[in-house]
Amino acid sequence: MNTTIISSPIGVMAVLIAVVSFWFWLERRTHWKLFNYLPPLIFIYASPVLLSNFGVIPFQSDAYDFLRQYGLPMFIVLMLIKVDVLGAIRIMGKGVFVMLIGSVGVVIGGVLAYTLGQSIAWAPYFPLPEDSWRAFGTLAGSWIGGTGNMTAAHAGLEGTAGDLTMAAAADQMVYLIWLPILLGSKAFADRFNRWMKVPEDRVAQMEQAAAEFDHEEPAPTMTSLLYLGLLAVGFTWVSLGLSEVLPPVVVGGATVITAGTWLILLVTTLALIASVTPARRLPAAQPIAMAIIYVYVARVGATMDLSEASLATMGGFVMMAYVWIFIHGAFILTGAWLFKVDVHTVAIASAANIGGAASAPIVAAHHRKTLVPASILMALIGYALGNYLAILTGRLGQLIGG
Repeated sequence: MNTTIISSPIGVMAVLIAVVSFWFWLERRTHWKLFNYLPPLIFIYASPVLLSNFGVIPFQSDAYDFLRQYGLPMFIVLMLIKVDVLGAIRIMGKGVFVMLIGSVGVVIGGVLAYTLGQSIAWAPYFPLPEDSWRAFGTLAGSWIGGTGNMTAAHAGLEGTAGDLTMAAAADQMVYLIWLPILLGSKAFADRFNRWMKVPEDRVAQMEQAAAEFDHEEPAPTMTSLLYLGLLAVGFTWVSLGLSEVLPPVVVGGATVITAGTWLILLVTTLALIASVTPARRLPAAQPIAMAIIYVYVARVGATMDLSEASLATMGGFVMMAYVWIFIHGAFILTGAWLFKVDVHTVAIASAANIGGAASAPIVAAHHRKTLVPASILMALIGYALGNYLAILTGRLGQLIGG
């Protein structure tokens, strides 16, 4: 017998969409400063947690299954077909490689943080479950690409709602410290550039390349929307079919690629292939993709059972996330030293990783407004890599953790 107030799949879907719509409406209507520190994503996740735990909507629903099996893969297609790697390289030059080194730092830092969290002395007081490598891989998705990669990695690693809770909480708590550091680095631009021996004309060359970049997108037409729908549904269909027949991959007795992992990897690869074709010029892909993923985040929140939550586990995970972010920072600075890039590029590269497309333009606008379009392109490269590297982070933690 169902004891929830709303139990039909269409009703549950309506509630999830209403939650997403409400929080974005409230942010734009009120402009409360609260949203500078706690973005709508947090409330979009938390609201369904309360709704399901208080019996308004169920913990399990066909609507949730639909979003996981079909909604998430379609989001990945729509998100990744806009990736323009060559455009980012033309503007940011060596800065793209600094961002890639930062991505490597996220992978290595995640594995080290997970391993350290399993072994240090305070572990009995802030225990991390042995399978928390799923949460580390989930957070790696956010720190390499963005929210979409976090949810895709969460699905690919077959994580629980608790894993996403830990990842989302740590993401925001670290962001509150890391974003001011990236913004404040502008004050040390001259000293940093002298220390790194940055060529004096580097910034001028970037701004010239940015001025030549055409980032205007035409209004969508019915035909273009049909093409987008065909790509999203078609690639999802093909990827689902292949994921059901491809065998699992076992390494050292541990299954590291399951059917769910195959699905995320396949749909990511097909979308990236499409991004080098004229499909990249189809308008409106990104706003549709983000609408889907925020509803998916609400779906994950609805499956979170608070009776199973552990504040001690959350505390241990957040502590290791702070260790992790400074490992990423060390890699970013190493990349800056190797390629002799300016502090503006370093800050944008790290923001493109840790904050994704939402934060990279903010940091770019603070440092150099002309580099805002390039910051979005760099964040899209993070989107392209995020699913692969986040799953790799989680699975390496699984293997190293035994």
